[in-house]
Amino acid sequence: MIKRINKYFIMAVVALLATSCLDKYPEDAVPADEAINTVDDVNLAVIGIYDAFKSPSLYSGYLTLLPDLQADLVYAVNGYSNIYGDIWRWNDIHPTNPQVEAVYGALYGVINRCNFMLDNVEKVKLSIKTSEDYDRLDQYCGEAYFARALAYSELVKMFCKPYESDEEAEKELGVVITEHYKGNEEIKRATLKASYQFIIDDLDRAEDLLKLEDDFNPSVDGALYDSPYFNEYTIHALRARLSLYMKRWDDAVKYSTKVIDSNYYLLSSCTQEISSGVSYYKYMWTNDRSTETIWKVGFTVNSYGGALGTIFANYNYQTLKPDYVPALWVLNSFNSSDKRATACFQQFTTGYPHGLTWPLLIKYFGNEEFYSYNILHVSMPKVFRLSEQYLIRAEAYAQLGDYGKAGSDISAIRLARYSSYGGSTPLSKDNAMDVIEEERVKELYMEGFRLNDLKRWHKGFTRKPQDQSLSNGSSLKVEKDDPLFVWPIPQHEIEAPGANIAPNESNNK
Repeated sequence: MIKRINKYFIMAVVALLATSCLDKYPEDAVPADEAINTVDDVNLAVIGIYDAFKSPSLYSGYLTLLPDLQADLVYAVNGYSNIYGDIWRWNDIHPTNPQVEAVYGALYGVINRCNFMLDNVEKVKLSIKTSEDYDRLDQYCGEAYFARALAYSELVKMFCKPYESDEEAEKELGVVITEHYKGNEEIKRATLKASYQFIIDDLDRAEDLLKLEDDFNPSVDGALYDSPYFNEYTIHALRARLSLYMKRWDDAVKYSTKVIDSNYYLLSSCTQEISSGVSYYKYMWTNDRSTETIWKVGFTVNSYGGALGTIFANYNYQTLKPDYVPALWVLNSFNSSDKRATACFQQFTTGYPHGLTWPLLIKYFGNEEFYSYNILHVSMPKVFRLSEQYLIRAEAYAQLGDYGKAGSDISAIRLARYSSYGGSTPLSKDNAMDVIEEERVKELYMEGFRLNDLKRWHKGFTRKPQDQSLSNGSSLKVEKDDPLFVWPIPQHEIEAPGANIAPNESNNK
């Protein structure tokens, strides 16, 4: 693995923006024969790919927040600004929704950047004169393949039905697959099975190119945890997640185990302190640094994305007027020994005329190092964390009927998060998935997993009013497999010239 030079925040040399997310030749694009000719040019293109993940439409904004807002984890407060109200109210999600359009467009923007770079690799090889440059090029290609796989994985998560089996997935709609920036590919949705296979193929390519050297030594080559760059273990982490979604339980165990047993990552303790009164777990959220982060979107005070915490605080240095507050059932799910509760929630009296006093989400209040620059509520998205890998493996073990191992993985998380824990979590066929579901809610709260979890588990949900919750949306019963668990394909994509994109059921809601 090549050690990444610290140019992460340099802007890319090309801007791949277009009216349609799948348009290939925007007016301001630099022609391929002028933009990427050397290995250094490829490096700049990869920097642009990383930079694209900072979009507030992705992990530092809509892609993280909206799936959880749409489900049952938060409530809109009386007097709120109506931000994302159509998503929260559930029935107002339309194919012209600007946030849905933005997520779709930003993900294809990442894909277009990757395609643009990869299409020019063979030409660049003609200019290479050293083995070091060949190694660099392999590294950059691996990063692009992984980025493309990650973007497609999010598209199938949000815009497709759950993967039930290979046979069923052959009949279901997937996403539009584009492998080339300059090409005449049909703008048509592949099957769900073919879409997942394309992602897996990209991960195969990435793994060959990003595999760590046999003599890799973190103390010499640098730690892998808390990295803003892709490596072999980000690949294993995504493979584990995809295997879970595809119900390939053995593979989910296999890949999550590779991450867990690597010993390159360590769960952040809620009891051990990095400084007085600040646990390692809390520091992960207040300062965006953690031994359990497998990959995060890296920000600096001069280059950052969206502000994840704004809607949960709206702090103006005097009062807090949150748009959304945590659901009471979530707050009540935390054991009294569970220190995640005090690290993630804090009770405040809001600045609204009704004076609601409620535990607010402080997990995303913002990186404290940014405060002196008057940057509030900005946190670096932690897209892959070790705790998710334990949860993936626990669920896969439960589905395989190995409840002892599933319980051990839940215990590993609780031992890191509780002030004291008995050390074992007895699971059985009757309670395993209930325990795992509850643990996923507490561990991954407002990190963008809930809607897809309910979708793939075929579970609905019910909202009941709580103190000062907005009446329109607080009383809601959503049945399992409701069409809106799958986001509508943006209308402008369906109507784009030359497109033959089939809509989702939700396009007609």
